[in-house]
Amino acid sequence: MKTQYAFIFLLLFLLPGATSCSKFLEEDPRDSLDESTAYETLQQLFQNGVLSLYNHIGGYSDSQGLQGTGRGVYDLNTFTTDEAIMPTRGADWYDGGFWQGLYLHRWGVNNDAIHDTWEYLYRAIILCNKSLEAIQSYAQKHPNEDTRIYTAEVQALRAMFYYYTMDLFGNIPLLLTSDVHVSDIRQQNRSQTFRFIFNELQEAAPLLSKERSNQPGVYYGRMTQPAAHFLLAKLALNAEVYADDLWTDADRPDGKQLFFDVEGSRLNAWETAEYYCRQIAAAGYTLEPDYTLNFAIFNESSQENIFVIPMDKTLYTNQFIYLFRSRHYNHAKAYGLSGENGSSATPEALETFGYDTPDTDPRFDFCYFAGPVKDLDGNPVLLDDGQTPLVYEPWQVGIDLSGSAYEQTAGARMKKYEVDKNALKDGKLINNDIVLFRYADVLLMLSEAKVRNGENGDAELNEVRGRVGAAPRTATLENLLAERQLELAWEGWRRQDMIRFGTFTRSYSFRPQLENEASGFTTVFPIPEKILEMNETMKQNPGYE
Repeated sequence: MKTQYAFIFLLLFLLPGATSCSKFLEEDPRDSLDESTAYETLQQLFQNGVLSLYNHIGGYSDSQGLQGTGRGVYDLNTFTTDEAIMPTRGADWYDGGFWQGLYLHRWGVNNDAIHDTWEYLYRAIILCNKSLEAIQSYAQKHPNEDTRIYTAEVQALRAMFYYYTMDLFGNIPLLLTSDVHVSDIRQQNRSQTFRFIFNELQEAAPLLSKERSNQPGVYYGRMTQPAAHFLLAKLALNAEVYADDLWTDADRPDGKQLFFDVEGSRLNAWETAEYYCRQIAAAGYTLEPDYTLNFAIFNESSQENIFVIPMDKTLYTNQFIYLFRSRHYNHAKAYGLSGENGSSATPEALETFGYDTPDTDPRFDFCYFAGPVKDLDGNPVLLDDGQTPLVYEPWQVGIDLSGSAYEQTAGARMKKYEVDKNALKDGKLINNDIVLFRYADVLLMLSEAKVRNGENGDAELNEVRGRVGAAPRTATLENLLAERQLELAWEGWRRQDMIRFGTFTRSYSFRPQLENEASGFTTVFPIPEKILEMNETMKQNPGYE
């Protein structure tokens, strides 16, 4: 970290309004800013109305933050897929059936993690609404001061939080004020929310800074134009899904017939995705020659990362638990850290990577620990007897390993981020910034959009593959879905990708298809039952009634 820029994020954790609503639409007044003094000057408006919101992108407790913590957005997007599994290992990782339930799609309508994730996202949305109201009020009192850039930044942040909420829950309430009575809440069809988010980002993007958000400076960790363009590309690429208000009837809209007004041109969904991907390329983003630099301890220099959660183990409270919870206890101990011996790759992921074959993808060793485990000096890591080498057995993974000879050692483990041997809090406070958006994804989105639009996407696909020395492939939808697994493993995109490609509800390793799941009802999570009980006008998503 560049300490001269630390004041921006130190501020975020010292602001009196850094935490607010503890329940959906419920606020603890002790956590509120004194609004009579919080927005008196333009600098105060910036600090309290804009910068304070960034405290909610990362997190340090369950279900908080977009990545880094457990039982929240990342886990709902990862452990519900064919990418990763959290095996039960004797007394470890059963947790009332929670992890098995995620993998089997048996999460139910009273799942605490789903409820807490809903509350986290809406808490962030409501705080954005409060900031927009404060900016508007300030602008009315100070008509000669330009606050448009602040409005745009908060508007784009709110759109991002709505993007994740809509993606997870489908038909959701669209709240545009911070003071709304529960009885006035109305759900919107997913297609309406989708268009709202898209329009908000389009409106905000021209006013946002073009600076790199992933590199230290005034805009470090902030919403900038390339990040907004990335979200616009994602929205367009998933338009067939998001414009579908009845996702259980097996009839999606056609992306070639979904149109957007882009800079005065009428473009279909795929052309729109292409446009915003090209805008990011034109902004100067490029692939890093070294894949691993994007996830290094000091990865701020990456020319590829677009939007990150800034991390500094001595300055910020954001945590990154994914390496910690994946490594075997002795593996972590060999680094001077701690581990929880949990998350692993599925057999499906191993097959996609070609693991244990002559054609293993080069990225396997960047993303996973497998086979004999060594410490940072290359010495073998031993089991508790002090003699037996620790060897991860990727193919022996299963839902419940209790009593198995591989109870502790089954599964290829997460490796993607460089080990910070000076990490704090058992390895959860690290100096590697958490990567949310990066340019390799942009190239894969561009390739896919071109293929879906009847064009050739080989160049973009093979630019990504060529970076790691992988052999060229033809850009087909099948190859692109596999490539997204290879390139973006452990990055939290797998659920969305599988839904877009129509593979999320199929059966796969250890997971039979649920009754009626072919309808697609599990492609969105249920509206938490506790939320429905608060407002009788809200309806449960199809399939969970």
